[in-house]
Amino acid sequence: MRMIRIDLEHPRKPKIPLAACIGYFDGMHRGHQALIHRTEELAQELHCESALITFEPDPWVTIKGMSPADAEHITTMRQRINLAVSYGIENICILEFTKAMADLSPEEFAERVLGQLNLSGLVCGYDFHYGYQGKGDSETLKQYGSFRVEVVEEVADGSDKISSTRISKLLEHGEIEEAERLLGHPFEMEGKVIPGRHKGTSLGFPTANIQISPEYLTPKPGVYSGSVLIDGIRHPAMINLGHNPTMNYTERLSLEAHILDYSGNLYGRMLTLRFSHYLRPEIHFQSKDNLIMQLEQDVRSVRKLEHA
Repeated sequence: MRMIRIDLEHPRKPKIPLAACIGYFDGMHRGHQALIHRTEELAQELHCESALITFEPDPWVTIKGMSPADAEHITTMRQRINLAVSYGIENICILEFTKAMADLSPEEFAERVLGQLNLSGLVCGYDFHYGYQGKGDSETLKQYGSFRVEVVEEVADGSDKISSTRISKLLEHGEIEEAERLLGHPFEMEGKVIPGRHKGTSLGFPTANIQISPEYLTPKPGVYSGSVLIDGIRHPAMINLGHNPTMNYTERLSLEAHILDYSGNLYGRMLTLRFSHYLRPEIHFQSKDNLIMQLEQDVRSVRKLEHA
């Protein structure tokens, strides 16, 4: 995989011709995968390498002045890149999306930005817009670009299109299975394991406390069944996203996982938590014993659901 960064101040042009798809690709859902699939077909037809063109930061951060922490996403840039590569993309092109780039006319964007990429072909969604005030679309790309332009129509499921907004709402309601179906891959959150207060250990349920990026969209708080991949082995896990109201209240939302059948030291390691089922909301228990009884039931549910 080759990373190519594009900005207006330091023009560069890859020697290898590319067939690329363009977009922000939050979630890398089934609609995005349709663009990737067509891009790979086009790369074969045009005898060039495949590429994905995306933006950093989120265009809304640049255009609307939104704080990066407020621009919540289903996936981080790192996850989007890893997913694109897993689907067969050979080159990742990241546009350093400044105000100057946002203010380019469609013609200037095609010439000064896309013109840096040695494009033989470009794939975009039917609703893709670019350039100052979003005045550019697939028709202007065909007009201004010196490359073949392909448009992928809406990918729908049921009565509505598959979109990052639709999936975000599902996650906010804890509908993990439906979100995964529309994503076309499991919903995951990743972060570094940091020291906690060891309250879980005192209950007999030690947890890995995960420091996550504020960029993440927050799913519905509560207890989830899921898994964690450690050294090539996938371990079932009871995942808690919340404030720990009974024994270890935290004002800030915390993410932790009780990893079944694992007892190693994970401090400082990056872990990816895979969510599969929403079990229950957080509950304030009247006693430590009641909490332990519920956690034991949660673990039994995890074992059943994760086939451990």
